[in-house]
Amino acid sequence: MEVLEAIRTRRSVRKYAPDPVPDELLRQVLEAARWAPSWANTQCWEIVVVRDPERKKALSELLVPERNPAKNAVATAPVVLAICGRKGISGFYKGQPVTEKGDWLMFDVALAVQNICLAAHALGLGTVIVGALDHARAGELLGLPEDVELVVLIPLGKPAHEPKAPPRKELSEFVHLERYGQKL
Repeated sequence: MEVLEAIRTRRSVRKYAPDPVPDELLRQVLEAARWAPSWANTQCWEIVVVRDPERKKALSELLVPERNPAKNAVATAPVVLAICGRKGISGFYKGQPVTEKGDWLMFDVALAVQNICLAAHALGLGTVIVGALDHARAGELLGLPEDVELVVLIPLGKPAHEPKAPPRKELSEFVHLERYGQKL
């Protein structure tokens, strides 16, 4: 699958077939994260692969709100990737933040997440990015050290259905030429 096709056709999947994710496909998805760009090549991401049904169920119970549409996906997907970032290295030089934005952990982790989701889609797997949860309790459940922060969970597996594309804004609604407000 070409990159632009993957970008246009990837959807959030919340229902998965029970088929296990083959180790080779999982490795390819993780390899895609490895090649994501990052601030000064710091590669601050850390990924916990969760396959244990009890741990996935416990993670699903930490989603908010109570009726989060991804709750079942986290509990039942064959694999859940807990995407984390190591604090204090991305966006820093000699221990000090380089810009007013501070830690670039979220930005760099998001680049790895996008690579994961596009690679999974290209391999026939589905994903959904889940960020509405009790991050602190999930971090404890995953045994994260203090300098590693959970950012999102990504259920991963063969889609049980093909979601439809939501409407997208036209370029003229968000692209500005030279200065904000000067539209295409």
